[in-house]
Amino acid sequence: MRNYDELLSSAAKQMRPSGIRRFFDLVSEMPECISLGVGEPDFQTPWDIRDAAVHSLETGRTKYTANAGLKELREEICHWLYRKYGLRYASREVLVTVGGSEAIDLAIRALVEPGDEVIIPEPCFVCYDPITTLTHGVPVPIAAKAENDFRITAEQIEKAITPKTKILVLGYPNNPTGAVLHHEDLEQIAAVLKDKDIIVLSDEIYSELTYGYRHESIAAFPGMRDKTIVINGFSKTYSMTGWRMGYAVGPEPLISAMTKIHQSCIMSAPTTSQYGSITALKDCDDDIEYMRRQYDIRRKYCVRKLNEMGLKTFEPRGAFYVFPNITGYGMTSDEFCEALLQEKHVAIIPGNAFGACGEGFARISYAYSIDHLREAMKRIEEFLKEHREVK
Repeated sequence: MRNYDELLSSAAKQMRPSGIRRFFDLVSEMPECISLGVGEPDFQTPWDIRDAAVHSLETGRTKYTANAGLKELREEICHWLYRKYGLRYASREVLVTVGGSEAIDLAIRALVEPGDEVIIPEPCFVCYDPITTLTHGVPVPIAAKAENDFRITAEQIEKAITPKTKILVLGYPNNPTGAVLHHEDLEQIAAVLKDKDIIVLSDEIYSELTYGYRHESIAAFPGMRDKTIVINGFSKTYSMTGWRMGYAVGPEPLISAMTKIHQSCIMSAPTTSQYGSITALKDCDDDIEYMRRQYDIRRKYCVRKLNEMGLKTFEPRGAFYVFPNITGYGMTSDEFCEALLQEKHVAIIPGNAFGACGEGFARISYAYSIDHLREAMKRIEEFLKEHREVK
């Protein structure tokens, strides 16, 4: 039999499987399971978006678009970013991608050469490290601490910078912790980067899902626009996960390089999804606000219940996740989550799936109905009581 292991690239073999998807696969075999594992809104995509997409199909708009995306959509992205965050971009500085994940992939591939270092604050979204590894870059993790509300500091970043540093990833509001960076945090980080040739990859996919806090982009700070690629999209904000729509904005030379890779690998984002996204940006602010209010109710409920159970839980200010500390039960994150799944049929994600410093925590998504959450919390409480007795 052919030895396929010899044929595979070393970078592909070194990639870790997604810890999220591993639990997703386990859940698929347990129909009675309650899943709080996947970060997918339970809301329907707003009707106006669906209607616009259907209309585009009925009128025969089913051809390829420009590689960078429909010009009308790129212009609307520019308008939206300005009215929301004061960011000024031209349509030539926008690339429409197949979800935010493709935008992240393109940015890293367009910039990183073998040996270049990418600073990655952790815990974080699972794709930054493997994409860096596939480009033969060097991931440089730095740990955001619970005692600092999982906010990375300018001092930590400065200590991690070397002559080989090419990119700093900033994923805030944060998946999996729900942490946000404050104005003064961003101001201090911008000061560290001011005179350095380092590009910030600012993943702002949860920018509209904040609670008692208004999101700011580091690209809006003095001197940062020309060294920042902003990543955003429609999946989380508009409950459009299956539509696969994201985008990157940034300096034209960088966006142009990313577009060349995109046109060779993807061609263009789905046409129907692009027409729906135009309507999302123009007409769906009220839908965003409604969903955000519902998430806030769920957020408060989960934080209160988990703390009452004895799982110390930081209060998230963004996204739709809580990140409780599970160290009091004598189990690793993997052991805790696997036991909860097997014994109570509740799926949550081990914290170490988001980086080594996530060990001792677990991620729970509250992008689910309140009834769904109530039943899950009831089972988690039962699990904790049983294991407290054993302990």
